[in-house]
Amino acid sequence: MSRKKQIVAMLLIVLGALVVFAIWYQYTFSMDQADAFQVNSKHYNQKLLIATQGSEFKDSVTKHVVEHFENDSIFINVVDVSALETIDSELYNAVLLVHTWENWKPPIEVKTFIEKNKSDIDNMVVITTSGEGTYKMDEIDAITGESKPENVSLMATKAINKLEILLKK
Repeated sequence: MSRKKQIVAMLLIVLGALVVFAIWYQYTFSMDQADAFQVNSKHYNQKLLIATQGSEFKDSVTKHVVEHFENDSIFINVVDVSALETIDSELYNAVLLVHTWENWKPPIEVKTFIEKNKSDIDNMVVITTSGEGTYKMDEIDAITGESKPENVSLMATKAINKLEILLKK
């Protein structure tokens, strides 16, 4: 086999390994779809949107937030982040976005939603999780951390405190 063919074969092997790694990484670390549900009457004046991704950590944070507000006169709409393209943020007094940092960036749905609704950015609370716990969108004052069970209560409490201010406006 000529030297040129050896180099091409080696490049193809490396490229194939990278593709397999990328598929494995996406499968292993991508988020599940979150279950959508609503709490309380749509007729309440106060409305809270929670857009999240499916994971044990994010489900726990969402549960804490919902349990905190469910006995108040607040309509709570929980959706997967994939539904954000159909949501009008102006219909809500407060929006909680809970997402993970994937492939060194936020999910495209979250980024697009924030860009499309910049005029309502002051009514949004964002929780961003990542491996290091520090990544977030530059223009967003996000609550950041790692998706560890011991962080659920702290991150949920921070979000609740911010949401309470927004829902009292």
